Amino acid sequence: MGSHRIERVRELLKREIGSVIRREFPVEEVGLVSVNDVEVSGDLRRAVVFVSILGSAEQQRKSVQRLQEQRWRIQDLVARSVVLKYIPVLRFVVDDSIARGNRVLQILEELERGQSPSPEGAE
Repeated sequence: MGSHRIERVRELLKREIGSVIRREFPVEEVGLVSVNDVEVSGDLRRAVVFVSILGSAEQQRKSVQRLQEQRWRIQDLVARSVVLKYIPVLRFVVDDSIARGNRVLQILEELERGQSPSPEGAE
């Protein structure tokens, strides 16, 4: 029962945080940000928000820093549209799983063609 509620809260927060970021932060300010997942603590008081940011490593770093600086504002805006006893304290983390997945696919493709995989970043 509890895990089902946490799952619903995760999905709700994921959708609302993504909506707030798209609505309140121009692409020029934080880049193209996508909320991939939200990991919520059992007591729903903390949440890690995994984001993908289109751009260079430096742009990603700056964007996550900007989101962290504005997390109280984001939490406040989420609290206005989500009814929970506690709105969790947010922490933003760059989720590089998509980039890693693409790299694995690229290596598999190169192996299939009989090439040795190119070193990471040599594209």
